[in-house]
Amino acid sequence: MNTAIKFSDVANVQDEPTERQQAVLDAVLELMVEQGGDFSISDIARRASCSKETLYKWFGDRDGILTATVQWQASKVRAGNWDVQHLDASALRQSLEDFAANWLTVISSPTSIALNRVGAGQAASKKSNLGRIVLANGRFAIGERLKPLLEAARGRGLVAFDDTEVAFRTFFGLVGRDVQIRALLGDDLTLSPAEIAADAKRAVSQFFTLFGTAKAEPKIHLTK
Repeated sequence: MNTAIKFSDVANVQDEPTERQQAVLDAVLELMVEQGGDFSISDIARRASCSKETLYKWFGDRDGILTATVQWQASKVRAGNWDVQHLDASALRQSLEDFAANWLTVISSPTSIALNRVGAGQAASKKSNLGRIVLANGRFAIGERLKPLLEAARGRGLVAFDDTEVAFRTFFGLVGRDVQIRALLGDDLTLSPAEIAADAKRAVSQFFTLFGTAKAEPKIHLTK
């Protein structure tokens, strides 16, 4: 079942949370880094200097707060700005590299590591819905964010594939490699911006090797 929802579906949170609501969501992420998933509505209220009544008004309940928190973290991964009418090989490569670098930066951050650890642990113990929330509003929602770009690129003859989901999962794997699992299992993996950029470029090149067409090959300009 697809349980991905928009910010506006969470009680009184708009499509983009207000600065005050963002501060609450950041407080939840801080608590996850420090305490794992063992915190209450009261803990959130104290950390965010916010009343419980306001939290219930904005988010509905604890699952609503967790859902909005996951969405807030996942919203930092963007597919970039692109125009299907002007999408060429260069623009596609840049958009994919930007997405890859953006995603690697997010998943290797302490907040995302903590969020995914808690989600995985609670999914196994069935203590809460956080695992389902993370999956639906994280990985699946990010996929739906990038697939239109892949399909637009196919429509422009830049890439060739039969199944958009398969193409996305391949790209996802090329970008993430073993970074997330190593981070989740406690490896002290610190990626510099230069390393992230190089990994993103490498993943996109590998993706084009698998799915790129002749139209996606870099143009060589000969000079006399």
